[in-house]
Amino acid sequence: MSKVVKVIEVLAQSDKSWEDAAQNAITEASKSVRNIKSIYIQEKSAKVTDNKISKYRITAKISFVID
Repeated sequence: MSKVVKVIEVLAQSDKSWEDAAQNAITEASKSVRNIKSIYIQEKSAKVTDNKISKYRITAKISFVID
């Protein structure tokens, strides 16, 4: 029996880092999606306030196996 994998696109952000933004994406997606297998970071961006990065933002694709 073969498995079917679905991919969703998500946006996430963090005050700490892009890695933390990726973890936030996985944490939030896992509330409604099971069997997450991977995350692919498509794009990174940041919000700047007073000449400092205030928000790290990512656009990512999360893949998961369909039951």
